Amino acid sequence: MALLSEVQIRDRLDELNGWGLEGDTIRKTYTLDSFPEAVAFVNRVAEMAQQADHHPDIDIRYDRVGLALSTHSQGGLTDLDFDLARKIDAVR
Repeated sequence: MALLSEVQIRDRLDELNGWGLEGDTIRKTYTLDSFPEAVAFVNRVAEMAQQADHHPDIDIRYDRVGLALSTHSQGGLTDLDFDLARKIDAVR
């Protein structure tokens, strides 16, 4: 999997809702209705991530879930990150 150029990253970010770029990572925070809903959302994300063999950094703060995606093995952003971001948005 090849690293994406800055132009490719910006183009892919334009296709996503609410994801932002921080260094070599894309991040988004989701707000859910309760802590149990936040945990259930994290469990759905975990299943997708496991299937994709691509695992986000996850931060749970009561009803907020922060996700950060980067392809650590490549040292930056690849299509894997944006593919998983789209899948996560679809189950939210």
